[in-house]
This record gives sequence, C-alpha cells and structure tokens, in this order.
Amino acid sequence: MTGEREEVWITGLGLVSSVGEGGEAHLAHLARGGPPVLDEERFAPYPVHPLPEIDFSRQIPKRGDLRQMEAWQRIGTYAAGLALEDAGIKGEEALLSRTGLIVAAGSGERDTRTDQMVLEAIAGESAGADDSDSEGGGAAKAILPNEILPSELRPTLFLAQLSNLLAGNISIVHKVTGSSRTFMGEEMAGVAAAEIALKRIGHGQDRIILVGGACNGEREDMLLIFELGHNLLRGAFAPVWERQGAHSGFVMGSQGAFLVLEARSHAEARGAKPYARLSGVTSGRCRRAGEGEAAQSAREQFARLARETRDLAPGPLPVLSGASGTRDATREERAFLEDLGRENFDLAVRAFGSALGHGVEAHFPMGLALAALLTREGAFPPPLDESGMERPLSGAPERILVTGFGHWRGEGLALVEPAM
Repeated sequence: MTGEREEVWITGLGLVSSVGEGGEAHLAHLARGGPPVLDEERFAPYPVHPLPEIDFSRQIPKRGDLRQMEAWQRIGTYAAGLALEDAGIKGEEALLSRTGLIVAAGSGERDTRTDQMVLEAIAGESAGADDSDSEGGGAAKAILPNEILPSELRPTLFLAQLSNLLAGNISIVHKVTGSSRTFMGEEMAGVAAAEIALKRIGHGQDRIILVGGACNGEREDMLLIFELGHNLLRGAFAPVWERQGAHSGFVMGSQGAFLVLEARSHAEARGAKPYARLSGVTSGRCRRAGEGEAAQSAREQFARLARETRDLAPGPLPVLSGASGTRDATREERAFLEDLGRENFDLAVRAFGSALGHGVEAHFPMGLALAALLTREGAFPPPLDESGMERPLSGAPERILVTGFGHWRGEGLALVEPAM
C-alpha cells in the first residue's frame, strides 16, 4: 500500500466447501492434488461440487435461527462463525460491536418445492376446467397461490429470500453489529466486498471488518438460470483449463468463505497473529464487446495494482486463478496471464475452481482465503491439471496474485503477501 495507508492483515479465516471445513482440510486437499469431490448424478447432465454433511448447529446454536435460513444462509453464517473463532474474537461483544460486516450475496434463494406446488395446482385447475369456466378463470388461478403460500412459506422467506438476510443473520447469530454492507453482482460482488473492506481499513474508516460470501451450488433454480445463459459444463467433468469449445462452462460449487481483515496496529494491540497481508485489490468492468477487451481491462487493473502496492516487479508470481471455465471469459483470462508471462513474470497458475467448483459471489473471497493460507504455510499446491497452463513453483510463495474474472462481466485482481 502507499505510505499514508496502514497495512491490512488477514487475521481470521472461515472456509466451507466440498472438501470440508477449515483451512487444514483445504490445504490437505490442494496438496494431494487428487480428484475433486463431485456429484454427477443428482443434477445430470450438470456435475456439481456438493457440500459434505455439516453440523450447522456448531456455529448456529438456536434451532429457530436454523429453521428460518435456507442453505446459502447457513453456509455463510457458519463460515462467518469459523472466521470469527479463528481470529479469536467470537463472543467478544464489545469488539464485535465495532466490527464491520461486508457480504457478497446473490439473489435470494427460492423455495422450489413451494414453487412447484403452486405450478402443479394451477396446472391441475386448468386441466379440470371446461369451456364454460373460461370466463373468470384467471381470478381462480390467482387465488390458488394465496391458498398455498400462507401455510408453506416461512415469514422471512416470501417468494425468494432477500440478499441482505445473510448479513442480518450473521449480525443476529454472531453479534457483529458494526456497519453493514451487502454487494450483489455475481463474481464482482466478492471483488467489491474485498476492495471496499481494504479501502475502509486502509483509510482509517474501520479498524476490523468481517468480509466474505456464500453460495449454494446445489440449487435447481440457479442451475436453470445459469444454463439459460449457456454457462454450465455439461457431461463429463474436466479441469478448468481443459474445458474447450462446446465442452466448456463452470461447475457450481457450494462454498462459504469469510475473512477477518484488520488494521495492523489494531491486530498487534490485541496480540493477533496474521495469516498474511492483503496488499491491494483492483477491479474493472469493461463491456466485453470485442475479443481482447477483458484481457486489456485486466492488464489495466494489474498496472494499477502495481502502482498501489509498489511490489509487482517481474519475477516468480504464483497465481490463484478464479477462472470459471466459461469459454470466452476463460480465454480472455488465459490471454492476460500469457501476456504477463511475456513480461518476464514467472507464473505458476492454479485454477482453484478445478478443485472446489465455482462459487460465484463467494469465489473471490475463497481465492483470497486460500492465498492467505498458502502464504502462511509457505507452500503452493501442485498443478491441478495436465493442460500445460499450470506449472510447478520452486520455493515458497513470496506473493500471490488472485484473479476474479466474472463469467460474464467484471475483472478483479488482488495481491496477498507475507505479513512482516
């Protein structure tokens, strides 16, 4: 960061994904380089990275709180609790009352079972009606949902849960009651959440912030929406860089990733040990009207990141890529990374989506969390595929670049370094 801004440390992590929960489970899975955890049957022909069995009551003890949350809120609230616990501030209400909260969230989760009940009731009413009932039939169909919804929907659910209910539940369950913000907008929501958190702490507007996102990748409604845009991988699973032509797209992954970001002086005053330093986050959103435009936008973000951090000279550069596997966006990211290689950056790229799936709003926070873990560990995982895009890294990572290309729009970059 520039001289007038205080360093921002990452002092707590909360991770949940298909490989388990917590940093150790994720480090172990990446180090093994083994096959990803997949469910290729339930939503065939679309594979997903499913969440394992988790006892959510360990972080969400009240049954009433659990009952009114759908899966994405449970995932996020659980991961947030893990991060607070890891940072040593869970239950510290005086400190939590001053802790900011920035959440990346998608549109609220629908109750697909209730949707199906309403549609089946309307279809049954239409099939049973004769021509003499055609007049006024629309009014009868309008009444049907009103008969079903009051008994089937939770008071907080409506037809779709509100995106800011995740932040509300984190505040209620974990008593994080400082300033609160929710960002929407797919992958760029995660980038914006991290970027704003970094700036607020760097400029002294906050001293400590809980930031992250959650994604339920096992939602029929979201799979439908993404596939309407031709975004999902169909059929046999392939790692991100090996998805080509018609066999491209992303594989949804259930994920929760939260980080505690803290001003260095604040962390030192309470004796907190950092994982790493979040040195910079930049973002852009070009129109992607022509080939090469997104790669150029990423190059501009990289130049800005280099100016802000003053620590992006050529040399070894491990990269945790948030590439999704969608054809155009992944081609543009590959072009950007190949350009860096031609500028004497010795890249070691890892598309972590090959191991964990694509977490949309949670994907960029997941990349930051993995970068912090690997920085503290002084290790970098072996290549996750055999495409030739991912090469081994010799030695410990001295800095890690995290990328966050949106599958449709948006380009984000972050630099994670050791906390000195």
